[in-house]
Amino acid sequence: MKSAFKAYDIRGEIPAQVNMPFAYRFGQAVAAQEQRKAVVVGHDMRQDSPALAGALAQGLLDSGVDVLPLGQCGTEEVYFHTDHSGADAGLMITASHNPKNYNGIKMVLKGARAATHDNALGPLEKLVYSDRKFPVVSDYAKRGVLAPQLDKTAYIERLVKQVAGRDLKPLKIVCHAGNGCAGPVIDLLEEHLPFTFIKVDHQPDPSLPNGIPNPLLPEKRERASRAVIEHGADLGLAWDGDFDRCFFYDERGRFVEGYYLVGLIAQTMLRAHPGATVLYDPRLTWNTVDIVEAAGGTAKICRTGHAFFKQMLRDEDAVYGGEMSAHHYFRDFSYCDTGMVPWLAVVAELSATGAKLSEMVEERISAFPCSGELNFTVDDSKTVIDRIADHFSPSYPNVETIDGLSMAFDDWRFNVRASNTEPLLRLNVESRGNADLVAKKVAEIEGLIETS
Repeated sequence: MKSAFKAYDIRGEIPAQVNMPFAYRFGQAVAAQEQRKAVVVGHDMRQDSPALAGALAQGLLDSGVDVLPLGQCGTEEVYFHTDHSGADAGLMITASHNPKNYNGIKMVLKGARAATHDNALGPLEKLVYSDRKFPVVSDYAKRGVLAPQLDKTAYIERLVKQVAGRDLKPLKIVCHAGNGCAGPVIDLLEEHLPFTFIKVDHQPDPSLPNGIPNPLLPEKRERASRAVIEHGADLGLAWDGDFDRCFFYDERGRFVEGYYLVGLIAQTMLRAHPGATVLYDPRLTWNTVDIVEAAGGTAKICRTGHAFFKQMLRDEDAVYGGEMSAHHYFRDFSYCDTGMVPWLAVVAELSATGAKLSEMVEERISAFPCSGELNFTVDDSKTVIDRIADHFSPSYPNVETIDGLSMAFDDWRFNVRASNTEPLLRLNVESRGNADLVAKKVAEIEGLIETS
């Protein structure tokens, strides 16, 4: 059977790769890997997620490990409560934005530290797929204890703290939860904030009547965009299913590429933490580096993926890290990614400046236009990437291979990489102030990708 273990989490098809016996055995393996006493367990809104979380919890309980259940929640809630409770690990049942027939597990270690292939996932993969029989405690008194469902109060207090002392304006905000897990958190925040929330596809729904919530896909953006325009909102927000990613629409209903939000949030963080380090991913880079250096900070590149960002944020003591795919990581949020802190930081900035979101990003879009992420289904990613490298190498670009292939020229650059979670090749192109050049180079690389 094909392994469900990926570069930094577990994802696979239901039921061939991920099922109740798999989840139960994974719980046993987590208990066997180290002497863990307590583990936080949460799950998203997918149809299979509650049962998988129950099987996972049972595997832990039968191995003598206490379980701190969160029930239906967002991935960042597992991160937060793992650190806040002092638990030995946190496990989230979710397949994020993958198709309906997928599910999986995201994991963090004690203190919400990253679970990587080296420190946890690799050894767990060997245990799960081995012939080893895990012992089940025979004495009832030695079984793990299932604690009452964790209270969300401390988590909500942490989010509200992000804007404490700020003079927030009574903004009108469209919230498009996509029938994922973000809606209930917005409801809990609502009483603490002076905003009017216009709620679209707000309630979690396992049937996903409007499809998989993934605002990175252009076809998923219309509902939020239309709502911003119809209601005259100041901005729009959208999340994926487990809301560890946050997406923005300006007051015109225009989707704002996550790339430009990384620069904007970096700027706000450096204002509060002068000279700090900011991390960015290799896909699109020039705008972020330009903003961070102009603000007196240090910009450092990090391999794409939440496990890598979590670890490097700690290693570098970086104040913030951002991926153009809308993952935003904060030192004071247990060095983890969150889909709630980013928009709170942005609305505080909008309130303080009186500016519109479009005004805050327009200049940067003109200075560093980009293609956005383009996805291609290919049979052999390595062969295609090698073909692209051979084509452009005679022009003597600056080459980086920290994550896929990046080539930078005087006036444009690109990154092409194989997805860690899907059978896709992902392309990003940017330039220095020349949108026409971006379009031209996208067409050129598309030709190379589609060459049989």
